[in-house]
Amino acid sequence: MNDRRDPRGGTHRDTPRNNGFRTGLRLLGRGQRWMLRHPRLYLRCLLPALAVFLFYAAALVALVLHLDELAALITPFADDWEAGGRTAVRIAAGVALLGVGILLAVVTFTTVTLLVGDPLYDSLSQRVEEEEAAGTGVAVPEGPDRPLWRELAISLGESLGTLWRTLLLAVPVFLIGLVPFVGQVFGFVLGTAVAGWFLTSELAAYALQRRGLGLRERLRLVSGRRRTALGFGMPLVVLFLVPGGAVLLMPGAVAGATLLARELSPADPAGPGTPAIADAPDARPRP
Repeated sequence: MNDRRDPRGGTHRDTPRNNGFRTGLRLLGRGQRWMLRHPRLYLRCLLPALAVFLFYAAALVALVLHLDELAALITPFADDWEAGGRTAVRIAAGVALLGVGILLAVVTFTTVTLLVGDPLYDSLSQRVEEEEAAGTGVAVPEGPDRPLWRELAISLGESLGTLWRTLLLAVPVFLIGLVPFVGQVFGFVLGTAVAGWFLTSELAAYALQRRGLGLRERLRLVSGRRRTALGFGMPLVVLFLVPGGAVLLMPGAVAGATLLARELSPADPAGPGTPAIADAPDARPRP
């Protein structure tokens, strides 16, 4: 059999039958619709994203304004080249720098926003689970009982771990982007996939932490449903690139990622908070 087993039991793998990419896209839409049905909660959840967005917008503007100088700084080998070759290389380097900057901005924006609004987004995720579990007889996992400062410290440590992994994968994205013309296209697609995968892992953290899963376990779980994660994360990355999209869509992204976490690791009726990771062929999200 090709199913990959999780150490805690069950299987988790995308198959043609469960159509992983479309499932992720559908869950993203369900999360946005869930927030629209709760306008007051939606407005409250906008505030952390708006505050962080203003800071990141200023940083990206500064990057764009100094892009020429930075491109020249990282391509000193082209100083003695003919004007045409030097210009082509530095344009490619500038585009690659901007692409990596946007990749890191999307991932770290989500990380910083979730840290700033941690209690608010955790409460949002909990409420989504409660509504989804209503009438099913399955208790919502409560997670470990820790003080707020401890939760924030753990979130910060795991966010730094995610950022480190993103930086490692940003290197090949940058190198691919240095190839004139074709490299920019492939670099954008690869960068969107990398950012989407980590974005999904970050946003689903609230629900998966309540199931007792640490960072490595969460990444392993999301890896097992890679197409579903990319179906959720890649469109979200593209929408985050639209001015204001990251602010407006962040609350719904948390709600959708909670629904995704319930797909990846449904709570076990035998014990709240116990992950029963399964990918049954007939387990489809509600339309």
